[in-house]
Amino acid sequence: MAVRAVNSCVIFRSASSPPLSAVRCRLYSFSTFPLRRYCKLGFRFPILWPERKFLGHGGVRSCSVHSLVDSVMEELKFMRKRKRVCAASKIGLTSSGELLEDKLSNRALEKGLLLEFKKDSDRVLLAVAQRPDGKKNWMVYDQNGVTSSIKPQQITYIVPGIENFDHTEISDFVRRAQDNLDPALLEFAWVELLEKHKSVTTEELAEMIFGCAEPLESYCAHLLLSKDEIYFSVLETKGSRSLYGPRPTMQVEELLRRKLTKEAAEKELQEFVQLLKSAKAKASEAKPPKSSWMVEEKIRHKIESLESYAIDACKDDDQKKTAGMILKAMGLVRTASTAVNLLIDIGYFPVHVNLDLLKFNIPTDHSDEIISAAESLLLESSDPDEIDRKDLTHLKVYAIDVDEADELDDALSATRLQDGRIKIWIHVADPARFVQPGSKVDREAMRRGTSIFLPTATYPMFPEKLAMEGMSLKQGEICNAVTVSVVLRSDGSIAEYSVDNSIIKPTYMLTYESASELLHLNLDEEVELKILSEAATLRSQWRREQGAVDTVTLDTRIKVANPDDPEPVINLYVENQADPAMRLVFEMMILCGEVMATFGSCNNLPLPYRGQPQSNIDVSAFAHLPEGPVRSSSIIKVMRAAEIDFRKPIRHGILGLPGYVQFTSPIRRYMDLLAHYQVKAYLRGESLPFSAGQLEGIASSVNMHSRVAKRLFGSSLRYWMLEYLRRQPKERRYRALILRFIKDRVAALLLVAVGVQASLSVSVGSQIGDEVEVRVEEAHPRDDFLELKEVI
Repeated sequence: MAVRAVNSCVIFRSASSPPLSAVRCRLYSFSTFPLRRYCKLGFRFPILWPERKFLGHGGVRSCSVHSLVDSVMEELKFMRKRKRVCAASKIGLTSSGELLEDKLSNRALEKGLLLEFKKDSDRVLLAVAQRPDGKKNWMVYDQNGVTSSIKPQQITYIVPGIENFDHTEISDFVRRAQDNLDPALLEFAWVELLEKHKSVTTEELAEMIFGCAEPLESYCAHLLLSKDEIYFSVLETKGSRSLYGPRPTMQVEELLRRKLTKEAAEKELQEFVQLLKSAKAKASEAKPPKSSWMVEEKIRHKIESLESYAIDACKDDDQKKTAGMILKAMGLVRTASTAVNLLIDIGYFPVHVNLDLLKFNIPTDHSDEIISAAESLLLESSDPDEIDRKDLTHLKVYAIDVDEADELDDALSATRLQDGRIKIWIHVADPARFVQPGSKVDREAMRRGTSIFLPTATYPMFPEKLAMEGMSLKQGEICNAVTVSVVLRSDGSIAEYSVDNSIIKPTYMLTYESASELLHLNLDEEVELKILSEAATLRSQWRREQGAVDTVTLDTRIKVANPDDPEPVINLYVENQADPAMRLVFEMMILCGEVMATFGSCNNLPLPYRGQPQSNIDVSAFAHLPEGPVRSSSIIKVMRAAEIDFRKPIRHGILGLPGYVQFTSPIRRYMDLLAHYQVKAYLRGESLPFSAGQLEGIASSVNMHSRVAKRLFGSSLRYWMLEYLRRQPKERRYRALILRFIKDRVAALLLVAVGVQASLSVSVGSQIGDEVEVRVEEAHPRDDFLELKEVI
C-alpha cells in the first residue's frame, strides 16, 4: 500500500489494493454537507479543496473559503502561470522546466519486453517481443497465444521496468490490471493537476494515484489515460509514449454531460432491442399489434426510424443513424431488406407488406373532415341540372366491368334506327352533380389524382360512401348521368352526336365473362347487346382504316382475399383483350373520347385533349409476327409517350382518331372529372371553371400522382404473380411465348397462364413468336426474382 499527500488530501491506493470503490467515501459540498473523508483501515483524513469545482456523476459541486478579492487574485495568478506553461510548451518544456524529449524518450525494442499493440481498428493486445522480423518489424507473442509480425507504428505502449517477461504470464497480468482499474482515480488526479497546471506521463500518473510506478501500476495508468475521454487530453506523442494534460473545467463539464446523455441513450437502445427480441420470439398470433409500438414517444421514434430505413425514406440523418444502431445492436447487417425482415419478424409489418405503398406515402384512408364533407353532400338533395336532364330510363342499359368493381362509371345502350344505322348511348356517371370545383372533397380528389386498384385493396379517389351511394351507377335504380349519344354511319364513322345530362336505370350489371357468354349464346332477347358488338366491330375496322395500331395483349388481374395472412388466398385471372366483351367496351370508350374531343373543339372548350404522334408506324413491318401479345409487344416498344393539349384536339395516331378526351371514368380519374366540370358548365350556360392554362397547371400535379399509382399497381401485381408462382408445384410446366430476343439466345418470354414476363436463354433455333415449355426454378417476390428453365 502507498500513502500519498495531495494538496491537503490523502489518496491511498496501490495496484495490489482492493478496488477504490471499497474504500472511498463520497464528496459533499463544503458549505452544506459534512467534510469529505477517505476511509482506509479505520483512519479518516479531512480534505479541503480551496475554491475548486469537483465533477462527477452527481454534477458540479463547489465550496469556497476565500473572499472575493482572494478569488480574483488567484485567478490572475492562474492566468499568468498558464501563459508561462504555454510559452514553455512552445520550446519543449514541461511546467516543471523539464525537456519534453526527456519525458517522452522511447525505449528501444528488445527481446522480452512487454508491449501493447494495435491489432486492428477495434482491438488492442498485450504481447511479448520475441525477435526482429526484417529491418523494422518484430515478431511478438500476444495474450491470445498468437505469434505475429507487427510494425513499430502499431505499438501503443511499452510497459516500463520489465525485461525477459514470461509470455505465459500475460493473461494474469491483463487480469490484474483490469481488476485494478477505477476511472474515478482520474478525477482525483485531474483536480490536482488542473490546479497546478501540470502535465503528466503514464508513470507520473501511476506515482500520483498508486504511490509507485511499478510495471503493473504504470500499465494501469496507461489504460486509464488511453481510455479516458473526459479529464485528460494528449498534449504530445513520441512513438509509444504520450504526455497528457488536464482539460479545462468547462470542457470536462460538457464532456460529462455528453457522457451521461450517451449512457442514457445506450440504455434506452438496449431496452428497445430487448422489446424487439421478445416480440421476435413470440408466435405469430401472440406478437404485439402495430399500435402498441406507437404509445410511447421514445419507442415510436425508434420504430418509425426503422420503418423509414426499411423503405429507403429516412427524413434525416438522425433516423438513418438510429435505424443503423438498432440493426447493429440486433447483430444484423445494416440494409433496407434486413430492416424489412426484422419488422416482419416482430409482427409490425405483415409478411406481404407493400413497401411501395409506404414509400410513396399513399393515403389509404380519407380524413374524418373529408368523410364528413362527403356525407353532407349526400344529404343535399338539390340537383342543379334536374330541369335539363333527359329521361332515358326506357333504354336497356348494360354496365360491363370486372366482377370486383366497387364503383361503376359507365354503361351502354344501343338500338338500330329505321334507316338501318346504329345509335349508341354511352352513359357516364355524374360526380359533378355532387362535387364542385374548389370544394374540400374536390381538392382531396385532386390531391389523390386517381383511385388506386391493387390486388390487395382499392384506395378510392372519393370517400367510399359518396362514390358508392351517390355517384356510382346502380342496377335497377334511377341514376344521374352524362350521356353521349352517337349515330354511326355504315362504315363506323360518326354521323351525329349529342351530349346531355340524363337520368338512366341500369338494367344489367355484367362481368366481362358473362357478357361474352351472352354474346356467344346470341339470344334474341338481348338484341341490344348484339348491336353493341356489331358497332364495336364497325368502329374497330374504321379506326384501322384511319391508321390505328392494334396492341391487344393479355390482361392479368389478381385479387388477394386476406393479404395480412402469411399465406393468403390468391385468385388469378388472365384475360385476353381480344375477348368480345372487352373489345366491345374498349371500342365504346374510345368512341366516347372521340365525340368529346369533337364536342370540345366545336364549342371552343379547354379540355385535356390527348394525342400520340405515331401515325407513321408501318404496321406491315410487324406482319410476320403472330397477332396478339407477340406483335403488340414489338409495336409497343417503338411507341412514343402520349401528349396532352388543353386548347385544341391533337391527333391520336395509335387510336386512329383526330382527337381524344378521356371522359368515362370521372369517379376514378381526376382528369376525367376536369373534363366533366368544363362540359357541364358549358351545358348550363355558365362560365367555364378553368382556362387552358389552369388545366395545364392542375394536370402536371395530377399526372404525377397518376404515374405513381400506375407504378404502384405494376409492382404490386408483379409481386403477387411471383408469389403465385412460388407456391405452385415444382414440377408444373408453363407455356411461354418468345416476345423478343434481348441478347444472343436470351429471350423475353410471356408465361401465358399467368401473364408474367421473364427472361431465359432458349435453345438454338427458337424464333420470335415460338412457344417454349418452361418450369419455375425459383421465385422470390420480395426481390422481384424469377428463374425459369426450359423443358426440352
